[in-house]
Amino acid sequence: MSYLHNIGVYFLMIAEMFRKPTKWSVMRTLIFKDINDLIIGSLGIIAFISFFVGGVITIQTALNIDNPLIPKYLVGFATRQSIILEFAPTFTSIIMAGKVGSFITSSIGTMRVTEQIDALEVMGINSLNYLVFPKTIALMLYPFAIAIGMFLGILGGMAACVFGGYSTLADYILGIQTDFDNFHVIYSFIKTFVFAFVLATIPSFHGYYMKGGALEVGKASTTAFVWTSVAIILINYILTDMMLG
Repeated sequence: MSYLHNIGVYFLMIAEMFRKPTKWSVMRTLIFKDINDLIIGSLGIIAFISFFVGGVITIQTALNIDNPLIPKYLVGFATRQSIILEFAPTFTSIIMAGKVGSFITSSIGTMRVTEQIDALEVMGINSLNYLVFPKTIALMLYPFAIAIGMFLGILGGMAACVFGGYSTLADYILGIQTDFDNFHVIYSFIKTFVFAFVLATIPSFHGYYMKGGALEVGKASTTAFVWTSVAIILINYILTDMMLG
């Protein structure tokens, strides 16, 4: 019953987030600050992970395609499919649930502990709109970060393939171009938009409604990471079955 109650409160929070909007001049500043904290601040780790995981995917694919009858361009094809369909949108989002999600939960949770949220309410400000809405809007730019991750993952695969001697550059590029389906990119970005909304709202929920002191802020961050990851995996399964099944 507690899970059902929390789900109900979560959807009420989302509805309340759009009521009584904060003045645009203030909201604009909050949105730009959150874009800097959540998106721009995450580009480094996304780029680093994407480049080297792309290389790992290429090496593992090449080592498993050791039959001389299998064309070498399939290394590039498999790398492209793995990165665009799953790694960039899904696994990067799970990693971001740890970085971005924990940041959101801890920042809002700290405001709850120090009674700053109560102060906002006393001043007549809709605290959910003030705190959660700008983070949700900022994370709508998250697909751009994932697009960079896709590019660098394929680039990392290319570097590993060429410098590791697993295939030629021409074969790798041919594999990237073979049977390219535009819908796969659209599917990935649709998933990313949904994941961005989850990354903004679930950690905010756990931070906003937490109770206790500083110790509970850490516990709330851990709980938010777990439930955000679970939600991303479940939504990934549902969307994949709906759009590619």
